[in-house]
Formats: sequence, C-alpha cells, structure tokens
Amino acid sequence: MSLHGMLKNIDWSSRGRARIHLITVVGTLACAMIALAFDSFNFETGEWQLTSKWFNNLIIPVLLAPPLFYYLLGKLRELALAHDELVNIASTDSLTSCLNRRAFTAVVEGYLDRVANEEIRGDGALLVIDIDNFKNVNDRFGHDLGDEALQLIAGAIRDTVRDIDLVGRLGGEEFGVFLPGLSPEGSAGVAERIRQAINDAAFSPQGRRHPLSASIGGATFNRETSFTQLYRTADQHLYAAKRDGRNRVDIDAMPPPGVEQPVTLH
Repeated sequence: MSLHGMLKNIDWSSRGRARIHLITVVGTLACAMIALAFDSFNFETGEWQLTSKWFNNLIIPVLLAPPLFYYLLGKLRELALAHDELVNIASTDSLTSCLNRRAFTAVVEGYLDRVANEEIRGDGALLVIDIDNFKNVNDRFGHDLGDEALQLIAGAIRDTVRDIDLVGRLGGEEFGVFLPGLSPEGSAGVAERIRQAINDAAFSPQGRRHPLSASIGGATFNRETSFTQLYRTADQHLYAAKRDGRNRVDIDAMPPPGVEQPVTLH
C-alpha cells in the first residue's frame, strides 16, 4: 500500500488517536520554537541572537509539552467518544439496533429536503412493515421471546437492503425502510425480498419453528414530497395488504400533487 493510501486509512477525526499524536508533536515543536525565539530576541537592540542557555529553551518544552498536550487532547477525545455514544443511544432503538422513529423520520426528512433544495431527480420509496399477528407471539411465548423475534426480524430486514438504505423501528412490531434512488420496480422487488426474508426467519421458540410473516405497504416517489405524505400513502397500502389477507406487499406511486389521502390510524 502506498503512503497516500496508508495516510488515507488513518482516523484523523477527533475520535482517533492519530490526531492526538500529530498535534502533540506539532504543538511541542511550536512551543520549543516560540521559547527559543523569545529568549533569543534582544528587546534593547531589536536583534536576534542565541544565548548561552538556548539548549534549555528546547529541552524544557520537549519535556513538559508532550504530557500536557497528550493529557488535554486525550480528555477531548474521551468527550468526543462520549458524545458519539450519547447520539447513538438517542437515535437507536435499544432492542433491535435500528434507528428509532424520531431519528428515522429526521434522516428521511433531511434527505427529502436536500433533494428538493438541489432540484435534482429523487426517486425512491418508503416501506412500512407490520408483523402479522405479532400479539399472538407475545401472548403465546412471552415478551422475552417476542423481543427475540423482533431482533431476528430486524436482522432479516437489514441483511436484505443496501448499505445506503435506512431501517427504523417505528414502534411495537412496525418497521420502516427508506430506499433512496430506487425505481418503483426496484423498490417493489426489495419489499418482496424483505417479506420473503421474514418468512424464512428461523424463529424457533421452545425448540419448535414458529412461522413469521409481515404485511408491507409502500409509497414510491419521483418528485418533491415529505415524510408525512410518504408515510400516509405507505400506511394506506399497508392496510390494503392486511385487508387482502396479510403476508403480502402492496406498493404504488404517490398520488398526483394536490390529491389528499385520509390518515389511517393504527
């Protein structure tokens, strides 16, 4: 690997140790040079001249500056790591490790706003996934095994989508998936693969396999829209999938601008 490649792979962020080492070295050299320059300047004559103790001006900063820089920068790194951990906790569902509803909504809204502001074509889709008859799982096997099923389902969803897609737990047994940059056909294909992956999930409470299934509603878009509009449309299609027998996908394009759809309450 080239030197450029090695440097590129180093974590220079406030969370990495490389920045601490670099700033410690640069800061120490700067302190030594400042001390040497200050001691060598004669304020009476306005001239620079090394004194007999110039060596001390280098030794003292070299001995004192590194531990001071390293300690202070280490504390800043700890604060950065703690901040990242708090952000992760605040945005992640603790059970499934998916984005929580608030974070999922905020990220999707941010993407849609950016697409609208940049006036570029923004194809994509929002899927709303509801696990069929999940109350029966909790009632029959208990909430601990119900939580295990939710973790299994969340893993199946994440394994099916791309790295750039977003997966969130919207509440209870409902999940959301945002698919940026996909055509309606591509989004429908992903939705069907998610449905099949949940069907294939190996949930075996008490040593016996229990089948899982999900109804999926989706809304595709290729124009300026909002999360509320997408969710409203996807929610309508989700209930259509449930009404038609569950364990199926119902996905369609957004309605034309100006056409309102009623909000369906769970």
